[in-house]
Amino acid sequence: MTEPTIAPFGSWVSRFPIERLTDGVVFLGEVRGAGGVRWWLEGRPEESGRQVLVRRDPDGTVTRLTPEGFNARTRVHEYGGAATLVSGELVVVSDFATGRLHRVTSPGELAPLTPDRAWRFADLEHDAPRGRLYAIREDHEPDVVAAHGEWVNELVSIDLGSGAVEVIASGADFYAAPRLSPDGRTLVWLEWSHPNMPWDGSELKLAAVGEGGTIGPAVTVAGSPSDWVSQPRWSPEGILHFAAEPDGWMNLQRFRGGVVEPVAPLAVEFSPPAWIFGIATYGFLPDGGILAVGRSGGRDRLYRIEPDGGSSIVDLPFTEVGSVSIDGSVAVMRAVSPYEPAAVIELDVASGAVTVLRRATPFAADPSDVSAARHVEFPTSGGRTAHANYYPPHNSGFRAPDGELPPLIVTSHGGPTAAAFSGWATSIQLFTSRGYAVLDVDYGGSTGYGREYRKALEGVWGIVDVDDCVAGAEWLVGQGLADPARLAVRGGSASGFTTLAALAFRRTFSAGTTYFGIGDLRRFVKDTHKFESRYTERLVGPYPEELQRYLDRSPALHVDQIVAPVLVQQGAEDKVVPATEAEAIVDALWERHVPHAYLLYPGEDHGFRGRDAIIRSFGAELSFYGQIFGFTPADEVEAVEIRFLDEWRASRPG
Repeated sequence: MTEPTIAPFGSWVSRFPIERLTDGVVFLGEVRGAGGVRWWLEGRPEESGRQVLVRRDPDGTVTRLTPEGFNARTRVHEYGGAATLVSGELVVVSDFATGRLHRVTSPGELAPLTPDRAWRFADLEHDAPRGRLYAIREDHEPDVVAAHGEWVNELVSIDLGSGAVEVIASGADFYAAPRLSPDGRTLVWLEWSHPNMPWDGSELKLAAVGEGGTIGPAVTVAGSPSDWVSQPRWSPEGILHFAAEPDGWMNLQRFRGGVVEPVAPLAVEFSPPAWIFGIATYGFLPDGGILAVGRSGGRDRLYRIEPDGGSSIVDLPFTEVGSVSIDGSVAVMRAVSPYEPAAVIELDVASGAVTVLRRATPFAADPSDVSAARHVEFPTSGGRTAHANYYPPHNSGFRAPDGELPPLIVTSHGGPTAAAFSGWATSIQLFTSRGYAVLDVDYGGSTGYGREYRKALEGVWGIVDVDDCVAGAEWLVGQGLADPARLAVRGGSASGFTTLAALAFRRTFSAGTTYFGIGDLRRFVKDTHKFESRYTERLVGPYPEELQRYLDRSPALHVDQIVAPVLVQQGAEDKVVPATEAEAIVDALWERHVPHAYLLYPGEDHGFRGRDAIIRSFGAELSFYGQIFGFTPADEVEAVEIRFLDEWRASRPG
C-alpha cells in the first residue's frame, strides 16, 4: 500500500477535479412515473443551465421532449418549480424566456397554448373531462402592476382548445397547489397573504366544481394566517391529505367526514418549506398505505405508513429524498446518498430493490475517497443547542504534516428557512479532498427539527444564525479539529447575509466569500421580488417601524467593522438580490481598503447555472483562500486579484 504524500492542508492534489461540478452533470427534478413511463427535468450547465424535459420509456429509451434552446422553467415567485405537466398524452411546459405555456406535440416540437402576454404560470393541474388546466398565474402586465403596486397572483383555468385564461380565485396575495379530486367534483388549493411566507401561515381552500365546470364558494378546511399547511393531495379513494403541524411537527393529516385527523403522529417533518412549487414528498400505495419522506436529525428517511397509522422506516442508503411519485408497486424519486450524487431511482416497494434510471453525473467516487457528513450538535448562545453537518478533510493519497490543523470553511443554507444538505455535494468534496474541513450549519431557524427550532430565528435574523455559525467554528477549534487562525465563512443569498454579518459583527473568521448575499436589509425590502418582499417583517421586524434593527443588522452599513478579506461573487441578472447590492458592498470595502475581490457573471441570476460561472467561481475561491491562508492550491486555477492584499499583509503582525 502506497504511503500518503505529506503536504500542507489546502494544497492536496484532489482526485476530484473542479470540472466535476459541471462535466456531464445534470440537475434532476420534477420526477414522475405512470404506466411504466418516467419523466423528469434535467438542468444542464453545458446548455447554459437550461432545463430539459425528458421521457424514459419502459424499454429504457430516453427521449428529449423539449427542443434545443428551450428552457422548461418558470419564474413565478422567481424560484419557480412545477414548470411542466404530464397527464396521459398531454405534455405542457413553461417557457422561461416568455412565460408562455406550450404543448409538446411531439419530441422537440411545441405549440403555444397561452396568449403572448406578460404572464407567468406554474403548478398545473389537468381537468381532462372539461378540457382545461388549473394553474397559478402571476400577472406582470404593466397596467396591472401599476394598479396594484406589485404583480398579481391568481388561480386560473386555461382552456386547452383556445388557450383562454379565466380567473377562478383572486384576492389573496399568493396561491399554490390546485388539486382536483379523482371524481372531478372538488378542487382544493392553498392561499396566503402578506406578510406571510407560506410556512408562516396559509389556508387550504376547498370548492365544489359544478357540472358545467363552475367553481363554487370556497371554504377553509385547514390552516390559518398563523398555521402552516402544505402539499394537499387526494388519495385514489378521494380522501384529501395534506401536511400541517398542530403538534409542532409537520405531519400528514387527512380530511375525512368533515374532520381533520392525523395520519401518523411522529416527531418528524414530512414537508419542507415551499420555496418552489410542486414539492412532492409523499404518495399513495395500492394497499392504501403511504410512502413519505420524513426529516429529523438533519436527514431524510423514507417512511412506509400503513392504513392503520403504523409506520416503519424503509432501509435505504439515501439521506436526501424528494420528488416522490408512485406507479403501482414502484416508487420513482430523486435520491442522494452521502457517497453518491443525486439520481432518479425506482424503488420496488415490496422487495426494497433499487434501480438507478439516471445519475446526475457519470462520475462515481470511490467511497474511501469521500468525506461523509457527520451530524453534530454543539452549544450556542442563549443556552441553546445548534446542529450542523461536519466534513473532515479527507484524501486517501495525502496527509498533513504532524501537528498541523486544517483550515475550516463554515457555511450555511440559504432561505433562511431551509436546511443543510446531508447528501453528496460535489462542492464540499472538492474542498475536503484538498485539505479543508467544512461545517454546514443548521442554525436556529432551520427546518427539519420541529416548529420551535424553526421559529428560533423570528425577530433575530442576523443574530442567532451568526451566533450559531461562530459557535460551530469555535466548537471545532475547541475539539482540536480546526486551525483558529484559518477560519473562513461562505454562503449565498440569505447565507451570504449571514456570512457578511459574521465578518462585520464578529472577529472569529479571517476570510469570507459571499455569493449574491444580502448586505443592506433596507435595500432588500425595497428591491426584492413580491414573494419575499415582506419576509423580513417576521425575521427582523416590521419595516419601517423597526428601522433601527435594519440599520443595526445590515452588514453593508457596517463595512467599517469588516477587517477580514472578502470575495464577492454575483450574477448580473439576479432579481432576488440585484447586483447593486453586491456593488454597494464592494464600493464600501474599497473605501476602507479592505482586501477584496469582485466577480460579476453576465447572464447568471440567483444561483449559477452555466458551466463557465460554476467553474470560475469555485476556482476563484480556491485562489482566494490560498492567497489569504498562505498555501498554493494544487489546481491550475485562474488567480483572483485581491485588491489591497499587499497593504493588508504589511499591516499584520509578524
